[in-house]
Amino acid sequence: MLRRRLQATPPGGQQEERMSSPPRFCQGLFGFWSVYRYGSVRSPMTHARIDDAPKGNQSVVNQLVVGNQAINDQLIYCYNQPAISCYISWAGLRRRQQAADPAKAMRSVGPWHKGSSRPPTIKRRKQSSGSNRMRHSQAEAGLLQIPGPAPRPHNICCQSFPSAPITHINPSSPRTYRPAGRRRAHARTCSVLRGTNNRAGMMRRRPGLVWAGALLAVLVLLAACTAAAAVSISRRQQHRHGGAPAASAARGGCDAFAAGRWVVDESYPLYDSARCPFIRDEFACARFGRPDTAYLKYRWQLDPPCAQPRFDGLALLRMWRGKTVMFVGDSLALNQYESLLCMLHAAAPGARTTVSPASGKIDPSYTVRFEDYNVTLVYYLTHYLVDLVAERSGRVLKLDTIEQASNWLAADVLVFDSWHWWPRAGPTQPWDFIQEGNTVVRDMDRTRAFTKALHTWANWVDANLLHTDTKVFFQGISPSHYRGEDWGASAKKTCMGETQPLNGTGPYPGGPIPQQAILRSVLAGMAKPVYLLDFTYLSQLRKDAHPTKYDGGIFGGDCTHWCVAGLPDTWNVLFYGALTGQF
Repeated sequence: MLRRRLQATPPGGQQEERMSSPPRFCQGLFGFWSVYRYGSVRSPMTHARIDDAPKGNQSVVNQLVVGNQAINDQLIYCYNQPAISCYISWAGLRRRQQAADPAKAMRSVGPWHKGSSRPPTIKRRKQSSGSNRMRHSQAEAGLLQIPGPAPRPHNICCQSFPSAPITHINPSSPRTYRPAGRRRAHARTCSVLRGTNNRAGMMRRRPGLVWAGALLAVLVLLAACTAAAAVSISRRQQHRHGGAPAASAARGGCDAFAAGRWVVDESYPLYDSARCPFIRDEFACARFGRPDTAYLKYRWQLDPPCAQPRFDGLALLRMWRGKTVMFVGDSLALNQYESLLCMLHAAAPGARTTVSPASGKIDPSYTVRFEDYNVTLVYYLTHYLVDLVAERSGRVLKLDTIEQASNWLAADVLVFDSWHWWPRAGPTQPWDFIQEGNTVVRDMDRTRAFTKALHTWANWVDANLLHTDTKVFFQGISPSHYRGEDWGASAKKTCMGETQPLNGTGPYPGGPIPQQAILRSVLAGMAKPVYLLDFTYLSQLRKDAHPTKYDGGIFGGDCTHWCVAGLPDTWNVLFYGALTGQF
């Protein structure tokens, strides 16, 4: 390919900057895509003055201009390159100055390819027949010429706009341009010049080339739609199967969170809670004298074809080396967080750990760092995920803002939870008003408010984490056991005194938690894949695993939280299985 520099000379006679001709990238599919997407092949344009060009190019210009009525009023820049590497771009002639001085009427067009992604804006102007005749005479008089040797007429590929001048711009201030209205499709593959001197000025169109480009565009569009549909189906399968990846569903339809039962395993518990320094009083059932130990011996046994996951704390620490893992939510997220700390501590009992703050106070976060593995685990307290702000009027729960989320961006793994605090009313309700946009109310349906807050959270995740490697999980809604009728006992019965789980593989007598369906729906509509750790059903069966009165007197009769060691250890075994792709 013959490469040259085209010299640009402004009307004032001073020499402007020279630019190299573009590389050969007007070939194959890219040429069609560039025409469709940008309205022109994205090639550089040079500042050129065409009335001082060598006379040898006049015949070529006449071929291009005089022989084609559609472009006879355009300024042509053409690069002499073989095959389809010659581009033609356009610039208008100034109508008011043509009669006086045609040279001044030709204003140079800046190199829009620098700092801009589209060609100059096209504006349609009605032109008189007299103006066209004048341009004919200028072309025939040799005013329209191209610097450099004449390109071969039979070997030129060109792109053209419709017959419309281009709005001129200042080259020193690049901008983004879009053809006027919705006319980007006006740019099209133009004629291929063929023939010899006896056919000068004849530009023949190749409809086959245009149809081939259109067919190729349709095929590419169909392929893209097929891929998008496959992704959508895969995501829907993931959420349908308890958040498990669609691939695991294909391996026999394994649902690790529902296809199982509680069995006694004498190797349990996975650690001695007395040796774990991270358990808070509200979860430390053994510390406060719970006499029975049967609740510690149950393991979640998966049904075939699900493979039983095995927890490996050392492998998890190595996998998380240099990473930050954050649990975000209420005290149920804290329940799982402290269980995981104990499991990792039992796997690496000699590992150095650093606690921040040293007092252990959560305000609003608490951090434990395994120094030898450079692994940081953080708990961030937020009852509603969205913002709760103290204002002059009172405490306002803002359903559509989530400014606190900026504290979560540094995490490599995020585990969220919510719902436990939404039904609260009376003295334990931590807000006075609910606000959405400019509307402030004293109360609203709590499930409706929860749904709005979930959508706010989902929008934040999609906006901030979609194009990151951050892994996002959502803890299923944890059940409570304050109504015995939910598991077939009397209505006044609670979890107090319960020492065995509910046996059976059928549905839970109390039915599913309604808000779980809302959570599934929101996650299914997200662009960022979020793995649902659907602990609800297997936890509903564990009416025996609550602290009850063995919580240091913090709650008293607690049938909401869970003993550590205990049920949350199973949550983390399944969490580890999800992290490592075991199901």
